[in-house]
Amino acid sequence: MTGETHLSAVTCTAPVNIAVIKYWGKRNEKLILPINSSLSVTLHQDQLKTTTSVAASRDFKEDRIWLNGREEDINHPRLQSCLREIRRLARKRRGDKEEETAPRVLSYKVHICSENNFPTAAGLASSAAGYACLVYTLAKLYGVENELSEIARQGSGSACRSMYGGFVQWLMGDRDDGKDSLAQQIAPESHWPELRVLILVVSAEKKLVGSTAGMQTSVETSPLLKHRAEAVVPDRLKEMCEAVRQRDFERFGQLTMKDSNQFHATCMDTFPPIFYLNDISRRIIHLVHCFNTHYGQTKVAYTYDAGPNAVIFCLEQTLDDFVGVLRCCFPPESNGEPFLKGLPAGRATLSDELKMAVDIEPMPGGIQYIIITKPGPGPQLLHDSTLHLLGKDGLPRQWA
Repeated sequence: MTGETHLSAVTCTAPVNIAVIKYWGKRNEKLILPINSSLSVTLHQDQLKTTTSVAASRDFKEDRIWLNGREEDINHPRLQSCLREIRRLARKRRGDKEEETAPRVLSYKVHICSENNFPTAAGLASSAAGYACLVYTLAKLYGVENELSEIARQGSGSACRSMYGGFVQWLMGDRDDGKDSLAQQIAPESHWPELRVLILVVSAEKKLVGSTAGMQTSVETSPLLKHRAEAVVPDRLKEMCEAVRQRDFERFGQLTMKDSNQFHATCMDTFPPIFYLNDISRRIIHLVHCFNTHYGQTKVAYTYDAGPNAVIFCLEQTLDDFVGVLRCCFPPESNGEPFLKGLPAGRATLSDELKMAVDIEPMPGGIQYIIITKPGPGPQLLHDSTLHLLGKDGLPRQWA
C-alpha cells in the first residue's frame, strides 16, 4: 500500500470501570443481557485507558484490526456485531438521501488499531474499555449520535458502563431484545473528587476459569446466584446509589465489600466450585478489616472481580497511611519496576498501635505493584492527528 492512500481517520480513548455491585450471569448469551443490574466506578484515563484509531479508505481491500501490536481476527462474532450495528445506524441516519449528502466512507472498508496504556497483567477488564472505545470511535467516524451503550454491551457486557464517566449503573432491562438494557450515569466524576482507587496487582497468571464460562456454569448450578439476583441486588443497588449521591463512604465501602464477598460466594456455590482469590487476596481482605477495626470505621474497602487482584477504595486523607501499611505488610522487591504507579502517595509514619493492629507477617513481593487512580470521564475524542495509531498508509505506526 502506498503512502498516498486517501483515508478518513478518527482516534478516541475510553476508560476502564470497576464494578462495586457486580454483574455475574447472563439471561441471553448472544445479546449479553444480565440477570441483575450493576453499578461501577469509571477510572481516570490518565492512569488507565484504551486508545483506538479507525481509518476508512476506498483503497482498503478488507476490514482489519490490530490489538496491542498484533493483528487479530476481524470476524470475531462480538466484534462483527458492533461493526454491523454502528454501520446500520449510520445508514438509517442518512436515510434515502445517503448517496447525495453523505461521504462515501460507509461503503469503505476500515482498519482498526487499539492499544492499552495499562499492563494486561493487571487483570483488569480490558475488554470493557476496548469495546467501549471501538464503538465510540466508529460512531465518531460515521457520525452516529444514538445511545451507544446498547451496542457496546453486545461486545462486552461491562463495556456499556465504560461509555460514561463517574458512577454508572447498568440497568438489566426487561425486554427480550435488550433495547432497555442500557447504562446511565448516576453521578459525574467531579461528584466525589476525594475518592481514590488503588489496584493491587498480586498475580499475572491466567485464571483457570474464564469469566464467560464461569458465569454460564454459575447460572446453571448456583442457587445462591439466583437468590442474589432476585432478592439481594435490587435493594443493595438502591442503597449504593444513595451512598454515592450522599458521598457516604461508610455505606459505600461496606456495600462494596459485602457485594464482592457475595459474588465470590456464588463462585464457590457453583458446581464445580470456582476459586478466583488466592492466599494474597485473602491476606489483603484481612488487612483491610484490621485497618478499619483499628480506626473504628470503614476507611478502606476492597472489591475483587474474577481474579486475585484487589481494588481498594479510600478517601484521599487515608491514602498515605494505607499505602504505608501495604508497604509494611508486602514489602516491594527491588526488581527495577516502580512499586507505585499513577497518582502520587506520600510517605506516612505509621504509629506503633497501627502496626500492631495489622499484625500480618510481612510477605515480600506479595504485591507486584500498585496503580493509584481516581474516578474519571467517559470516552474522549482526540483532535491531535499525531496521536493516531494508524499511519497515512492505514497500517499501525509501529510498522512504519
